[in-house]
Amino acid sequence: MLCNQCPRNCNAQRLPGVPGGVCAMPREAVVARAALHHWEEPCISGVNGAGTVFFSGCNLRCVFCQNSVISQEGFGKPVTTARLREIFQGLIAQGAHNIDLVTPTQFAHVIAEVLEEPLEVPVVWNTGGYESPETLRGLEGKVQIYLPDLKYLDPGRAKRYCAAEDYPAVAVAAIREMVRQTGPCRFDAEGLLRRGVVIRHLLLPGGLAEAKAVMDWVGESFPRGTVYFSLMSQYTPLGRAAEYPEICRKLRPSEIRAAQEYMAALELPGYVQEESAAGGEYVPDFDLTGV
Repeated sequence: MLCNQCPRNCNAQRLPGVPGGVCAMPREAVVARAALHHWEEPCISGVNGAGTVFFSGCNLRCVFCQNSVISQEGFGKPVTTARLREIFQGLIAQGAHNIDLVTPTQFAHVIAEVLEEPLEVPVVWNTGGYESPETLRGLEGKVQIYLPDLKYLDPGRAKRYCAAEDYPAVAVAAIREMVRQTGPCRFDAEGLLRRGVVIRHLLLPGGLAEAKAVMDWVGESFPRGTVYFSLMSQYTPLGRAAEYPEICRKLRPSEIRAAQEYMAALELPGYVQEESAAGGEYVPDFDLTGV
């Protein structure tokens, strides 16, 4: 398999059991954890939790990634398509409100096959936002909820922290395709999201201007209520953040407060994280639970 399913366009050889490409993953899916997860947005986690499956590898490899042990160090266990389907069904049997696929892009070819037969709960595509519209179109009808990051609109910051100068243009195009597929957000009687797009933005140290630009874009691009916005303040200087002095600190309360006030002024519907969300204790244990 020569892989060009993400915007890196590696044309890498993805063979069974042989890591390849920027994501450094083989052809088959590699999973690090599968369990009920209560730390997503309320409309995703609900009461029972999301049925969250953490995939290994990543096409972005952000320098501050809190999940770097799986995204960049490759920890995880290869699974067959049949086993991946069993994992999904097992989470549903535990009461999961949805199947929440975290960093799934490098395994889009596998997941599309697994989802040929629809599941009885919505599927969430939980992504860094660096997606090819062509790959997303291959998921139409199989994914009901998209949960993309919109990390940057500044190409310079995207280049510095993700080695992806084209990230802003790519992510914007990807989000538009996601919204085209799902239409406006739709919730059930319990407030759980059944279909739609929630755009996340992780506030970085010194990144208030970036956060405001992202919120402006969301507000200007979609009629109010079409998408929901999630302002995240959980940043913790993990991964390789120590190599980048400007982001090697926690957020200041004033930064969080200013970003939240701006979101409120724009009347963006959605969610804000509390300051208490920042900390290593919120990083899941990647111990092959459920795999």
